[in-house]
Amino acid sequence: MEILKLFWEEIIGFLGIGQALDILQAGNFEAFKTYDGITALIYPIIPLLVLLELVLGLIYKKPQTKVYKVNFLIYVFNRFVGRFIAIAMVTFCIGLFQPYALLETRFTWYWLVYGYIVWEFGHFLYHYWGHKVRLFWCLHSTHHAPENMNLSVTYAHFFLEAPYADVIRTTVCILLGVQPELLFLIMFIDGTYGAFIHVGENLIRNGKFGFLSKFILTPSHHRVHHARNPLYMDTNFCNLLNIWDRLFGTYQEEVDSVKIEYGITRSMDSGSFLDVYFGEIIALYKDVSRAPGLKNKLLYLVMPPGWHHGGDHKTARVVRHNYLKSRTTP
Repeated sequence: MEILKLFWEEIIGFLGIGQALDILQAGNFEAFKTYDGITALIYPIIPLLVLLELVLGLIYKKPQTKVYKVNFLIYVFNRFVGRFIAIAMVTFCIGLFQPYALLETRFTWYWLVYGYIVWEFGHFLYHYWGHKVRLFWCLHSTHHAPENMNLSVTYAHFFLEAPYADVIRTTVCILLGVQPELLFLIMFIDGTYGAFIHVGENLIRNGKFGFLSKFILTPSHHRVHHARNPLYMDTNFCNLLNIWDRLFGTYQEEVDSVKIEYGITRSMDSGSFLDVYFGEIIALYKDVSRAPGLKNKLLYLVMPPGWHHGGDHKTARVVRHNYLKSRTTP
């Protein structure tokens, strides 16, 4: 019975309906008008869309079962290994850096806009370094390994990536004056939208969203980010507002003539949990062990993926530059 109870609790936890069920059981329907009640209604949206997307995939005969299988295993593994680490790091950073905040904000709409722009900058930094620093790429590559795009990809993360991401984002926000209450609201909005932009073509075929794409990152933009095509590599690092990608020159729209190829450039078995989860760590270990001298060994940790001590670099910057150059060469 204990096993069945645990299994039921995990299902409720995955679907995100626990808080809503508590409100319904208490019969206090007015609670749905409060902040907690609203979040209780929003939390289940992404998990339910995942199930809808899976069903539509079966109907369209595009099930992407390999992606769902591996991402489900990653979700289960992370539930047991890294359940409380990220929120602990957020709390730690708030306590450590809040006394040094450069300014003080309040819970108002205009400070929410300010806070979101600041949060997006922190997100850009963490995400950019996750692609440009080999050690951080080992944490982030699990999220890029799936060779199809669907909402289950939002659960595909190495368990240490969330603590690393939240340390960067929380530190930036707290130092720039975003108060904790405002920060948690921003994290909720960002987490919900950040999951939604992984929606696949089985649910939303065209994810460009018209004129909105001029201001926000759309599913189409994020599909570009997950592509391994030379044109698309290492672009669109923001999550909701595309302001920082435009400012730092990493913005890229989906080009109809360049069909997106998902996954990473390393040869791998995307159906293997071990290869998806630990493959890049193993590859880094091999490169470090083979590198001559301590300097080169250390450089493999901090240089971008594709860097080589012999000078034969195949980083995203080099690959993309050569591709763009070939397109302009007559």
